[in-house]
Amino acid sequence: MFNNFAKHRTTGYNGYAVQWSPFFEHKLAVATASNFGLVGNGRLHILNVGAGPAAGQINVERVFDTQDGLFDVCWSEMNENQLVTASGDGSIKLWDTTLADFPIQNWHEHQREVFSVNWNLVSKDSFLSASWDNTIKLWSQNSPTSLQTFKGHSHCVYAAMWSPHSPTLFASCSGDHTVKLWDTNSPVPMQTILAHGNEVLTLDWNKYQDHQIVTGSVDHTIKVWDLRRPDRELNCLRGHEYAVRKVKCSPHSGALIASTSYDMTMRMWDITTSDMIEIHDSHTEFVLGVDFNLYRDREVATCAWDESVHVFTPRCLM
Repeated sequence: MFNNFAKHRTTGYNGYAVQWSPFFEHKLAVATASNFGLVGNGRLHILNVGAGPAAGQINVERVFDTQDGLFDVCWSEMNENQLVTASGDGSIKLWDTTLADFPIQNWHEHQREVFSVNWNLVSKDSFLSASWDNTIKLWSQNSPTSLQTFKGHSHCVYAAMWSPHSPTLFASCSGDHTVKLWDTNSPVPMQTILAHGNEVLTLDWNKYQDHQIVTGSVDHTIKVWDLRRPDRELNCLRGHEYAVRKVKCSPHSGALIASTSYDMTMRMWDITTSDMIEIHDSHTEFVLGVDFNLYRDREVATCAWDESVHVFTPRCLM
């Protein structure tokens, strides 16, 4: 099995996204939805994950219930107790883990499901949302309305992710098969890449290579791109049997990425060799969320539609 394997049940709620806190090594946020996100409530779980002698123990610190399913979650980069969620009803909510059961801020400008929220790592006072209404919005937690709306995709926008190297640069991916590169100083995209032959569900930035992004698609493949040479991918990683739902670049290595898929697995890859170096197949339903712990460099978390969260050390990192 896996080293330090721990499992938590999100009974009645199907997992969509996980993110480790950027401030605390033991805090994990999980966004979930009842009835697989098709209809019904959502729940945000704040978990406390043990280390050392307490490894294998996961305790619930807080839960917040919502009237619609939650599709994504992102911790604030400014306030250690705050985080935002993306909801199926088109709303975005800001929560404080030290306060009552209600969000401290609620925005509702998107016309359809919000599928992604992402906090700016450089200019820490802003975050992005991506929606099935084909738009991306820029927000500040201190503003009652969005600061800017970006239109350019012709289909659902599944993710919009800030560059970890620039305060104004971000990339987005869409059901229109493209990835677009944006600068907040302009309302139109700087660059468009026809990235896959099918919908692009996910992307992430390499933390160690300024111009490198990774994408995942309904076409089962993961592609690595150099934005300076966008005419073709650097490499194409094959191995997933169904659509790739999430890609995540390691904060500890420029060569390592993790991916999740509707084939019920989480896989890890060395993008310098194109080798698949790990398959985590302990989930029994679609695996949607994955994240690396910033402080425990061998710890990974996943969540799935099987109503479970797994925290473990992959064999390839032992």
